[in-house]
Amino acid sequence: MTWQPYYVGDGVPREVELGDPPPWRSFPRQNLHRQFQPPPGLTTAVNAALALRRPLLVTGPAGSGKSTVIEQVAAELKLGDPLRWHITSRSTLTEALYRYDALGRIHAQRLPDGGDDIAPFLQLGPLGTALLPSPRPRALLIDEIDKSDLDLPSDLLDVLERGVYEIPELGRYTEDVVRVREWRSDVHTAIERGRVQCDQFPFIVMTSNGERDFPAAFLRRCIRFTMPRPTAEALRAVVEAHLGVVSDAGQAPVVDHLVEEFVTRVTAGGSLAVDQLLNAVHLLTGGSALTDADRREVVELVLRELSRA
Repeated sequence: MTWQPYYVGDGVPREVELGDPPPWRSFPRQNLHRQFQPPPGLTTAVNAALALRRPLLVTGPAGSGKSTVIEQVAAELKLGDPLRWHITSRSTLTEALYRYDALGRIHAQRLPDGGDDIAPFLQLGPLGTALLPSPRPRALLIDEIDKSDLDLPSDLLDVLERGVYEIPELGRYTEDVVRVREWRSDVHTAIERGRVQCDQFPFIVMTSNGERDFPAAFLRRCIRFTMPRPTAEALRAVVEAHLGVVSDAGQAPVVDHLVEEFVTRVTAGGSLAVDQLLNAVHLLTGGSALTDADRREVVELVLRELSRA
């Protein structure tokens, strides 16, 4: 990319070509499984989780690539597009298994031509879809589980241990078999008497920023991996995978300087994400016509500590 002042601040309208965005900001969002560089030990942890049919709990700072792990595994093993459950403090196990629009069904029943069909008002959640019977394991990302309510990890234990759950609304329904829509899909799956039993335990990656502790009963059911602090060599490999500029002799000094500054600050306890480094490299390579003062200003802008607003 060549840096240029798109916005001048003089209020004068002008035609400006913004150029191409960085690869990780192109939409529809690109799958970055080819660019992901697994740190030492991660492949062993993934293989252990696959062999033992246990969830993989990946802990690390924001922007360390935790949620990209599942994209690469799913692509390499042909597990299909990963299902995603992004956790908030209001997330519950029930909503992860299925969603039931009770009010919508009541309203439909009151209409003159309303029937009693329950299927249009049910949808499986990401975890509920991942546990459906399948010839191959599905891939599920449970993102930022440390943001959950304190009870959610314990609530997950029985479902993850037995691989079975029930939809009470279907258990009481007049029909034995109901076809229910899967999570964010037009595919409908037949569920008998409201009971779902998996036959291939899904490959589950749970991510955590390390902001809380989990119960021992939960931890013992997981394969755990902590993302290591990135080295200069690993960061150069990440930059090369995403932007391909490290091998360019003309850009190598710029990349080396940014990588060294990033490593120095992280080693000293700074809170920075790898995608901030990628942002800096993207802005400052490709023939950017910036003065030293402008370069410093850009670096201070994009490599701003995450612990500060």
